[in-house]
Amino acid sequence: MLDNKFGITNQVELAKAEERISKANAKRLYDSGDINDLEVGTYKGLKDIHKYLFGDIYDFAGETRTVNISKGNFRFAPVMYLEASLNHIERMPQSTLEEIVTKYVEMNIAHPFREGNGRSTRIWLDLILKKELKKVVDWNLIYKENYLSAMERSPVNDLEIRYLLSNALTSSIDDREVYMKGIDVSYYYEGYTEYTVDDL
Repeated sequence: MLDNKFGITNQVELAKAEERISKANAKRLYDSGDINDLEVGTYKGLKDIHKYLFGDIYDFAGETRTVNISKGNFRFAPVMYLEASLNHIERMPQSTLEEIVTKYVEMNIAHPFREGNGRSTRIWLDLILKKELKKVVDWNLIYKENYLSAMERSPVNDLEIRYLLSNALTSSIDDREVYMKGIDVSYYYEGYTEYTVDDL
């Protein structure tokens, strides 16, 4: 159980609260125009996204984790190397799709936060694509199982995730519906399906 600002001690209850509050914040990020003020492609930009989404729930929102974490059999970047890893990612180029996907995969391996990495980093990725390529991902076009298996293999070879992303790019970069449906899909990837953005 993660310590949270509501003192919730039930895992299911916390998951519901986290989904409802952070998804409403993701919606507000777009509708308020705050999304346009974020730094693009920097770790500061990612931290600001994370804090915006999860700041009402967790004290650690927007803070680099201080514990080692893993998912399944995969161990994310060890804490002792995390800062060096993030500094390296910060300097990575992001002018082509190949460079952007490589940078995205590296940030996923770093997994800098205690919770909420995937959801924050997908928004971060879209902002880079929007700035550099005038495209965003239509996440509706990427099946959950395909995405998860491609991301699992991406530390060894990012060809699969690059293929999935390249086939789902759209030039509808200022389309509110593309963004909102993308948030719902992003949460679905992580198993959060209690609410849709339209419910909030």
